[in-house]
Amino acid sequence: MPVTEQASALGLILAQGDLHSLFQPIVCLSERRILGYEALSRGPSNSPLHSPLTLFAAARHAGRLSELEQLARRTACQAFRDLQLEGKLFLNVSPESLLEPAHQPGRTLKLLQSLGIPPSQVVIELTEQAPIDDYALLQTALHHYRAMGFSIALDDLGAGYSSLRLWSELRPDYVKIDRHFIDGIHQDAVKREFVESILKMAKVSRAQVIAEGIELIEELSVLAEMGVDLVQGYLLARPQENPSRDARALLPRLGAALSAEEEEALATLLIEQQAVDQETTIGEVLEAFRLQANLNSLAVLNGARHPVGIVHRHSLSDALLKPFATDLFARKPISRLMGDDFLSVDLRQSLQQVSRLLTSRARQRIEEDFIITEDGEYRGLGRVIDVLKLITEQKIQQARHANPLTLLPGNVPIQQCLSRLLQQEREAVICYVDIDSFKPFNDLYGYARGDEVLLCLAQCLCERVDPMRDFVGHIGGDDFLLVLGSADWRLRLQQLLEDFQSQCRRFYREEHLQAGCFVAHDRQGKRQEFPLLSLSIGIVHLRPEACSRLDATQLADLASEAKRMAKAVPGYSLEIIDTLPLAG
Repeated sequence: MPVTEQASALGLILAQGDLHSLFQPIVCLSERRILGYEALSRGPSNSPLHSPLTLFAAARHAGRLSELEQLARRTACQAFRDLQLEGKLFLNVSPESLLEPAHQPGRTLKLLQSLGIPPSQVVIELTEQAPIDDYALLQTALHHYRAMGFSIALDDLGAGYSSLRLWSELRPDYVKIDRHFIDGIHQDAVKREFVESILKMAKVSRAQVIAEGIELIEELSVLAEMGVDLVQGYLLARPQENPSRDARALLPRLGAALSAEEEEALATLLIEQQAVDQETTIGEVLEAFRLQANLNSLAVLNGARHPVGIVHRHSLSDALLKPFATDLFARKPISRLMGDDFLSVDLRQSLQQVSRLLTSRARQRIEEDFIITEDGEYRGLGRVIDVLKLITEQKIQQARHANPLTLLPGNVPIQQCLSRLLQQEREAVICYVDIDSFKPFNDLYGYARGDEVLLCLAQCLCERVDPMRDFVGHIGGDDFLLVLGSADWRLRLQQLLEDFQSQCRRFYREEHLQAGCFVAHDRQGKRQEFPLLSLSIGIVHLRPEACSRLDATQLADLASEAKRMAKAVPGYSLEIIDTLPLAG
């Protein structure tokens, strides 16, 4: 499209105010609620500038970016007010527009005041599309926004020209990880490392992390397990003119991944403590603490029984230490002194997720309580110390049943895993992995070198699984168990064979490597030629229809039988037993 036509179309849009706003929800996983909505502008549907990329690029080229962004903010704020959306409103602002000489500070605040939207409800989201030269001036501009009560978000972290420097110098309240690092994160260890680093930096700078661009349930599951609490993307909801207001409807499958053990563990932490309404007087709350010496905290609820704050005994006492403070505040509502920076988790969150959320909060004290909800409604309180104790007990239990060499789960967790598969009637493949020629190799090269081989195989196995749905166990010696729930299990096993073959080359002497075999004593003490180490894998393809006809011991026996069949084939081999005939 010629530049002159773009300029003409842009002028018409600006003159007629012909923009419309879409809203995409940002969901808080721990509380199963919508934190807020990002406003996204679109041009007229019949215009060549309908696409936001084309629209804002044309405005930037024409030197009218600030003018277009002001129109976009006005349109978004009006629509947000008219739709009566709750939560935060994220408004996209480019740093370069704030630095334009024609930019007039204070317009956004006046607009919000005319619409009855408090600035504390609005997040200025910086979208960096061009290099920034004057950081000091930008910092001054954002200081004015903060002084007026706005929050600041940094968009597309990791993709901009200088996003890490912006984070360091501007100290935003929110950072949004660029979608490049979210796409396929469940299959990319480097991307997971990047996100882990962002979470650590966010903890230090007290910023909240938002993962955007989520399109797959596997991506969401990995991010949730890593401790990312705020999420956004097409998997949850596409941008819409009238967006969903129900976070539970956007997350129908997330809770389904939790095991019964995890749900039960969190339920045992629930303290069914009575809460108070936000209009309850401070005097009444003080009396409640006086009458109950063991009461540490009280949740504060609104009329819909949703948590809006929490009151800790020590915080309330500190606030009322000043002279005459008790008399001044006694008849005021508790909402005046409650803490609104509280942690609220859903009863269906896993113990690991709750633990990560607690440890990521710089201000969370070990003696404080957190709020537990179910579908957004208050259920009770939980104690930080109880979570830490339970996590510690689980780790001790896991260590007790782990193989001492590889630290992989041993026979007890393996049996539990197989029983869980059958109870859940899940389709999966159970792989019994055995190293061929391992005993003679061990006799010839020594136990220390043999242990290195076992550790190598353990690492190869762990690198080929999806930690959200698969399982690796060490039966003992050179026998391992692998449970794969992924549809691409054949490819994963093929890659496992190739990995192990490649990794094992470093364990042989050069002459054995060249010959492709080695000579050692067999079980009868006779010298015999043995091929280099290889893997035999016996596979049981477990079908949901067959689960009711098997128990864990029978399933393990089938895997052992499949392994025996694979061992009968020289070299690398796979043998499959399908349980479909058992279903009939």
